[in-house]
Amino acid sequence: MASGTNGTRTWREAAEAALYGPGGFYRRPEGPAGHFRTSVHASPLYAGAVVELLRRVDAALGHPGELTFTDVGAGRGELVAGVLAQCPPELAGRLRPYAVELADRPAGLDPRVEWTDTPPDGVHGLLFANEWLDNVPLDVAEADGGGTPRRVLVRPDGEELLGDPVTGRDAGWLAHWWPLEGAPPGSRAEIGHPRDAAWARAVATLRSGLAVAVDYAHDLAARPPFGTLTGFRDGREVRPVPDGSCDITAHVALDACAGPGATLTTQREALRALGVDGGRPPLSLASSDPAAYVRALGAAGEAAELTSPAGLGAFGWLVQPVGPACEGLLAPARPLPREGL
Repeated sequence: MASGTNGTRTWREAAEAALYGPGGFYRRPEGPAGHFRTSVHASPLYAGAVVELLRRVDAALGHPGELTFTDVGAGRGELVAGVLAQCPPELAGRLRPYAVELADRPAGLDPRVEWTDTPPDGVHGLLFANEWLDNVPLDVAEADGGGTPRRVLVRPDGEELLGDPVTGRDAGWLAHWWPLEGAPPGSRAEIGHPRDAAWARAVATLRSGLAVAVDYAHDLAARPPFGTLTGFRDGREVRPVPDGSCDITAHVALDACAGPGATLTTQREALRALGVDGGRPPLSLASSDPAAYVRALGAAGEAAELTSPAGLGAFGWLVQPVGPACEGLLAPARPLPREGL
């Protein structure tokens, strides 16, 4: 059973309509920033770190005549705008920025930004997807009383019921990446192959460069036993209801998304490698230049929030080089085992 009477659908179908259909959550005028705060909104240091990564990609590629920055899941263009604001002049003249988003282009966005619903193809540069994959809709499976994984169906009011056993490609993905067969009744998993495919399509648009996905994440060694599907509205976590009134999100199996040569790291490690450090400025600065000390103290507080291991710093970064030139640009990072690729 996939879809039924009274509007019952799979979670993938329901979330697709609720998030991206006419009147969907991500088409609302306030945008995602009206409901939750990401690293982009937390501090301009985040965009600055992306600029530093963009500079490294540019150098690795030999300073091409045109370098692209592709912001996937751009929201209302906050990250791409921040990158342009901090981009050094020697790079800005060659940079071609893209914002990839299904919602309409926001008013006032820098005219240099190309607003599109798909990433540009055949380009050289940096593709950056901040909290995009967690909003790629997927199906949910739950182990029944006998330990058989069944597809979870949902009504428009958020009430759930179990459908048919999971079969085919979905069953194969679960068996490899999130085994549920024989699990205790009520154990849940989110079937992530739509995200694997979405990421592969995005990476394939690069002819050379680096692709980075940043998201809430888990790996095969520590999948959450009851899944992570949830909702957000007005800054608070809420029950997921697929009616367009809230965000519907689930953490990402980034290890399953990864392609050959990919590495995984945490946001804390990645931002530190890019020069974002939450260390306090020396007290001597308070005497010699009080205004500079206050500015440095504020920046340190913002950096600490971005890199906190109990908060934003725990986000996963999937780093995927395209071509040998961009390998190792975010070392140290944890290579994925061969069987995980």
